[in-house]
Amino acid sequence: MAVELLLLLLLCGSTISEMQPIHKSPPGTLDFGFVPVKTYDTHAYYEPGPIGILFSIVHSFLYVVQPNSFPQEVIRKLAQQKFGNIQNDYQKPENVVLTLQLFLSELQAIYYEIGFIICAALGLLFVLLLPLVGLCFCMCRCCDNCGGEMHQRQKKNADCRRGCFATFLFVTSLIISIGVLCAYAANQHLTDQVRGAKHLMYSNFKDLRIFLNDTPGQIDYLVSQYNTTKEKVLSDLNNVGPLLGFRVQEQLGKEVRPALDAALAMAGAIRETKEALENVSVSVEVLQEGTERLHANLTDVKAHLSNTLNDSACSAPQVASTCNMIRNSLHQLNINANYSGLPSVNLQLAKVNDVLKIDLSSLVQKGYTAFNDTPDLVMNQTRNILSDIQNVLESVGSNITSFTKSLPVEKIIADFTMYLSQSEAYVQDYFPVVEQYDFYRWLVCLILCCMVILILVFYYLGLLCGTCGYDRHASPTTRGCVSNTGGNFLMAGVGFSFIFSWVLMIVVVVTFVTGGNVEKLVCEPFEDKTLFKVFDTPYLLNQHWKNYLSGILLKNPDINLTFEKVYSDCKENKGIYTSLHLESLFNINEFLNISMYTEEVSLKIEHININLSGIILLDAPGRQNLLNFSSSGVDGINFAAYLTEINKSITKVDLLSFANDLEARADQLPRGALENALKGHANSIRTIHDQQVIPLEQAMKYVKARSTLNRSIRLLQKTSSELMEKVKNVINAVNAAQLLINNNASLVIVQETKKYMDMIIGYFEQYVNWVKESVTMDVAACKPIANVIDTAVDIFLCSYVTDSVNTFWFGLGGCSIFLIPAIIFAVKLSKYYRRMDTEDVYDDVETIPMKNSVEQW
Repeated sequence: MAVELLLLLLLCGSTISEMQPIHKSPPGTLDFGFVPVKTYDTHAYYEPGPIGILFSIVHSFLYVVQPNSFPQEVIRKLAQQKFGNIQNDYQKPENVVLTLQLFLSELQAIYYEIGFIICAALGLLFVLLLPLVGLCFCMCRCCDNCGGEMHQRQKKNADCRRGCFATFLFVTSLIISIGVLCAYAANQHLTDQVRGAKHLMYSNFKDLRIFLNDTPGQIDYLVSQYNTTKEKVLSDLNNVGPLLGFRVQEQLGKEVRPALDAALAMAGAIRETKEALENVSVSVEVLQEGTERLHANLTDVKAHLSNTLNDSACSAPQVASTCNMIRNSLHQLNINANYSGLPSVNLQLAKVNDVLKIDLSSLVQKGYTAFNDTPDLVMNQTRNILSDIQNVLESVGSNITSFTKSLPVEKIIADFTMYLSQSEAYVQDYFPVVEQYDFYRWLVCLILCCMVILILVFYYLGLLCGTCGYDRHASPTTRGCVSNTGGNFLMAGVGFSFIFSWVLMIVVVVTFVTGGNVEKLVCEPFEDKTLFKVFDTPYLLNQHWKNYLSGILLKNPDINLTFEKVYSDCKENKGIYTSLHLESLFNINEFLNISMYTEEVSLKIEHININLSGIILLDAPGRQNLLNFSSSGVDGINFAAYLTEINKSITKVDLLSFANDLEARADQLPRGALENALKGHANSIRTIHDQQVIPLEQAMKYVKARSTLNRSIRLLQKTSSELMEKVKNVINAVNAAQLLINNNASLVIVQETKKYMDMIIGYFEQYVNWVKESVTMDVAACKPIANVIDTAVDIFLCSYVTDSVNTFWFGLGGCSIFLIPAIIFAVKLSKYYRRMDTEDVYDDVETIPMKNSVEQW
């Protein structure tokens, strides 16, 4: 019942998390924050410290004893025979195959345990034989045999033998000392860890309380974050103009804005055309004025020069050729650029001025303004659906809240808290009992260690007294008291070895078989999770359930819920919803069908009706204005004539060069009136060049006039190039954009409304996905459950108890085994330390030994 209540704790989060997304469009990212998760105190990790070296040695020894892998199949078969009703089938005579299979499984189990069996058999043999050997040894010595006779034969290598026996006994005693220290350290380590287990136990209880108390708060946090989604949706709905309106405007603007830009550019071209025409008219007048005055002066000079050449003086033979040459060059004295002959542009200027009476730019700007008001138009036309969608959102929020409140969360927490408190009280009541029994165990183990220490004390005292009190010059019958005491200590150690060794070996065998099998059958399989695989065997623990864990927890053994998967998920601190497959218990649509509400929101958004037919990009007067401009006659101007005159020089000949040539020819004439007259005309031409030609070429007034005329003509030429076609294209673009707004805008609006709806629904998807991820990973993270298992099995049972017990029997067993050579060496060595009753006597002549009594000495 407690497990069922724990499963219901996550019902709210699970119902939300299973909703399938409706749309796939990526919306704006929402920040839901982090689910509040507290840190657990328990760290299910144990570091044994220096004694870990001993643990590793024991593990290596156990591997030598039992190198076989974990027998999964054998344990499965034995467990099925134990827990299933097929054990009755084995008893039927006709089921020979089943009986044979059981027999083979038992043989496999024996083969797996063969190492433990051999070691245990040797230990039992030790227990049986050593007391018998000790009894026989004592009886033998009582009969003056087996070294019981107080007589020592003299041998030449007696000192060497004594030294070897003493060395071997000392080394053996050191090994026994190391073994007893290992046993004592393991005994003390186990007691220390049992005492410290109280803190670990309370830490696990504390984590379980945190696990229970924080889960409702985590669920409340998930539910409260729906407000983030709702506020974002309401914010976007309140900004439907900027959001949806801008999107519609952006899509329509791909055609509308280029059309309006072209119309606005044409309006600018009209103004530029007017300015260019005005500049042409003014520049031509300025240039005509300058060239007409120059033309008149050049005409006068040419006439006077012609009259001079017609004089009778030029008829003389020696000057006639020169006069003819001068007369033939008179036609060069004339202007080259004749601006007076250029056509007037006043007619075109007048038509353009008529066109400019209507402000086309203002009309285009009105079109821009009307189009830019699309967001406001969308907002005004969608006000009626905002309240309906807001009511839907409030309904969803109230349903989520009411559903979570309907869950008996408080009762569940109270029940679990009560169970936890009862368990904690039970542990608190019985933990002192555990500590008391552990004290008894510690005391018994200490007594066992003291037995070995007592034997070692006798051996060490015997070695100390025997070595220090030994006198090489003393005969066996005259050895000192200290040496004799050392020998007695050694024999006392031998006696206690026979008395205690079999008791020690019994303890060693029992703890070896128990601790070794726990290590190999529980701890090692638990570490590599093969133990869980055995428990997850279908129909193993219950012949009717395929999956035992799901049958116990979820009442449905067909759900694939395994011990290994639950433990691994909890070890990774995943949510209990994921670890226990709670999705199989709940149908989300029965508890909270958010898809129904999102579909309702979608329908309301889809029914948004936006009419943009009131947007006028360019009215009829504006279009007519463009047509009037195209028929203004600008394209009929003779631009070639203007450009030709502009590019011409002012005069046909360089007047300065002409004057110099005229003066040079005059110098060829005889001195007289003709020469002087020609030179005077040359000076007049220079004066015209300096006073009129140079100003026309360099004066700012005329330079600017020519530049302005050139620029304006070229601008007019560019503007008028295919003017009619350009105007038609602009009008067609505006008409197409207007047609798009009037007739096809609904399609664009539907498309953008769909994207807008996907964005709104996407907020719900984000919320659902976030809830699902949070429930999977964060809500009710079951790390404390894995910690409890690790604490109970890996730390307490395996690390605290099993490793310590195994180290204890390993040290104590080593002591027991090395007591045998210690007994042999001690018996042999005591003969060299104890005072003898008789000894061998040698004659100086004859080397035959003769036995004498003490009285004869």
